[in-house]
Amino acid sequence: MAHPQGPQGPQGPQGPQDLSSTGPTRFGTFLAPYHGIDGNPTLQIRRDLDLVRHLDTLGFDEAWIGEHHSAGYETIASPEVFIAAAAEHTRRIRLGTGVNSLPYHHPLVLADRILQLDHQTMGRVMLGAGPGQLASDAFMMGIDPMRQRAMMADALDAVVRLLRGERVTARSGFFELIDAQLQLRPFRPEGVELAVASTVSPSGSVQAGRHGIGLLSLAAADPQGLAALNSNWAAYEKSCAEHGHTAERRTWRLVVPMHLAESTAQARAEAEYGVPHLVRYIEGLSGATMPWGRTASDAVTQWTGEGFPVFGVATIGTPADAIARIEALAQASGGFGTLLLLDLPTGTPEAKRRSYELFAEYVVPHFTGANRGRVASMEWAHANSERFVGAMRGAVEAAMAQGGPR
Repeated sequence: MAHPQGPQGPQGPQGPQDLSSTGPTRFGTFLAPYHGIDGNPTLQIRRDLDLVRHLDTLGFDEAWIGEHHSAGYETIASPEVFIAAAAEHTRRIRLGTGVNSLPYHHPLVLADRILQLDHQTMGRVMLGAGPGQLASDAFMMGIDPMRQRAMMADALDAVVRLLRGERVTARSGFFELIDAQLQLRPFRPEGVELAVASTVSPSGSVQAGRHGIGLLSLAAADPQGLAALNSNWAAYEKSCAEHGHTAERRTWRLVVPMHLAESTAQARAEAEYGVPHLVRYIEGLSGATMPWGRTASDAVTQWTGEGFPVFGVATIGTPADAIARIEALAQASGGFGTLLLLDLPTGTPEAKRRSYELFAEYVVPHFTGANRGRVASMEWAHANSERFVGAMRGAVEAAMAQGGPR
């Protein structure tokens, strides 16, 4: 097998690492999930569970699980049920709802489920909140998409207060709370970590800042979403300040699609396996035929160039390409704490697992500085090699002269 192209050459990382002070130090996956509708859904869900277990073994920090109810491709309806199963087969990876669509839930029931999971996972659960992504989901529930953000804001306020142990009485257009309080307290004193989804509009940033909770930027790979990162962060900082909170970049998470292999040519060839599924999904949602969707090769070129609707611009290449993309994101955003890989059926299940392995092997250490001590030790040994070798040679010669052991 050929060696992957690491950050400094074809044999993997070599030499001192140029670490960006604004780059992420935590890494995970955002598992909506997306699955082709010609596959076995039972096996697809089982492979998702196996993937999270694999990521735990590789040392990834987080996995966020989505909630969707229609359109066929995103097959997890309850991230809480998935997290409960995944938690029993993992040890350290943190598991988040990515995200719960708050207009679909009564705040007390949702907060209760999350707090139960907090205890079942022994403090590893996180709550991601959003208004709901698919209009088809809202339509089936009789929810006006124009009301979803306002509904989400009302529900988030109630959920935050409940998780903080408050007794809540509140009335909204779709729920009522009367002297409501959760029976359990969080597993850890600091409570459950929360984050709000944000795309292009600043509404998510404003809500996250209002409550002093994390920001989850789902559209960082989309050109429009990338352009909005700084304005969304500014809206978050402003909202935090207005409500007495401190905006901390370490709580900011960016989501991007990547697929890695030992070479760019191999990564692109592997991506041709899954990219037709994504094209069909986009066409199904939009009702239009994508002009670049005639061949898998054309679709990969489009995806890595101008990008796809929904999925943005992908990095399909080597660990060196992934590092360059993340550093560019860090520079464009001004800095963030966690990079989440948007999990997609880009390659075969085996190729996708290998992509995560390459990311963990070569990309993560570049940003965490895991090898800085090793590099410094080798440089020190090299700089003093003449002195060390001379001392060793002198010791051997002295031993030989005395007739003792060499």
